[in-house]
Amino acid sequence: MTYYGGKDLAAAFRTVRNNTITIAEEIPESKYDFRAAPDCRTIGQTLVHIAVGPSFQHQIHSNKFDDVTKVNFAPELIQKLTAEEATPRTKAEIVAMLRTEGDQFASFLESLPEAFLAERVTMRPGMDPATKTRFEMLLSPKEHEMHHRAQLMVLQRMIGQVPHLTRQMRERMAQMQAGASQGR
Repeated sequence: MTYYGGKDLAAAFRTVRNNTITIAEEIPESKYDFRAAPDCRTIGQTLVHIAVGPSFQHQIHSNKFDDVTKVNFAPELIQKLTAEEATPRTKAEIVAMLRTEGDQFASFLESLPEAFLAERVTMRPGMDPATKTRFEMLLSPKEHEMHHRAQLMVLQRMIGQVPHLTRQMRERMAQMQAGASQGR
């Protein structure tokens, strides 16, 4: 059996966070107030949302809750996240927040033993499945970040930038094509 543990979760999360930080660094600060539509987050708000996104899972698992119905911090957490997104910050502050929050969460993931990751947590009534492993739950911050990072990549296109991952893929394709034409 192949084992994917806390160190692997941390490494994968760090890769995703580093790609987000690259986007944050490439977008000019003058574009951090850009939003795709009136009811959408700005680029800056999206980056802050990503930075603080893992806090829900971090709070559940660092406190070893085994039943999310026993955790009554959802309204408090939503208020905190909304306030964080609304707080004016410079680009440098947002990038620093992405680094700090990302390092803190990745370090937490790295410390988790296999037995802890295998523990089951009871979900709220009506959720399917009724329980999840901590491992499955701790995958969600990375998935959440990748969802919002995809939005940022579209926003980059809207402000006239080509995302770094697209540029890198194009470079690899060009190298492969150049290698194939040399082999003929």
